[in-house]
Amino acid sequence: MITGSIVALVTPMHPDGSVDWEALERLLDLHIEAGTGAIGAVGTTGESATLSVPEHCQVIRHAVDHVGGKLPILAGTGANATWEAIELTRAAADAGADACLLVTPYYNRPTQRGLYEHFKAVAEAVAIPQVLYNVPGRTAVDMHNDTVEQLASIDNIVGIKDATGDLDRGRDLIARCGDHIAVYSGDDPTAMELILAGGKGNISVTANVAPRQMAQLCASAAAGDREAATAINDRLTPLNRALFLEANPIPVKWALWQQGLIEEGIRLPLTPLDPKFHAEVKAALEAASV
Repeated sequence: MITGSIVALVTPMHPDGSVDWEALERLLDLHIEAGTGAIGAVGTTGESATLSVPEHCQVIRHAVDHVGGKLPILAGTGANATWEAIELTRAAADAGADACLLVTPYYNRPTQRGLYEHFKAVAEAVAIPQVLYNVPGRTAVDMHNDTVEQLASIDNIVGIKDATGDLDRGRDLIARCGDHIAVYSGDDPTAMELILAGGKGNISVTANVAPRQMAQLCASAAAGDREAATAINDRLTPLNRALFLEANPIPVKWALWQQGLIEEGIRLPLTPLDPKFHAEVKAALEAASV
């Protein structure tokens, strides 16, 4: 089982928007050294929506090859067309990914029955372990806990990333499904509490710029050490907020650029961070001691 701090890794780019493969390798090495539990490749934070299918698959393969088994690779393979999600999931499995993360189909707003049939179809088509991903704030569709509970009975559906930020829902998921699938936080501000309640880790934006701190927070919370986890969480709180001053991954890519880890490339329709937010993001980085 994948546990702990799972970085929702950015896809570094040159100023012209092309993928920066050397920077990707630097980031992967950083997370190996920092104690990150797994690499989330080409999810929302990895700009999956603006990568071509060949680029998407190449980033996953490059991450798998470079990490060489030192960390699990959780490959983002969700799509709003079931056939495309199957194609991406099959490509990730062929590339050697350890598991896949599948977001709810965005924009077309399927029913709960449609969500069940979509994820069931992907799971039946590709045998790789699969983690569901519910983020209604970005997709305009909310997968209910009843639907997740139904899907948890499918053998290779092994987890869910709950990015609702609703701790009551998260605790309910753990109570209903925790014996069958892993429940992960997808919301940095509430991740500590969800892990203390029995969640298995945090699929984290903040881990991009504070990997050691997030790894330590997740480890402390998993051990039930509220005091230690809270001390780290308090330092990260301004950063958790600052990294969403504009749409993710705009602030986190700017923060990584400030840290000298990547260039300032990002793909339209996303644009670099508005200068009016620069001081707040810098202050949050300093407060987190990164």
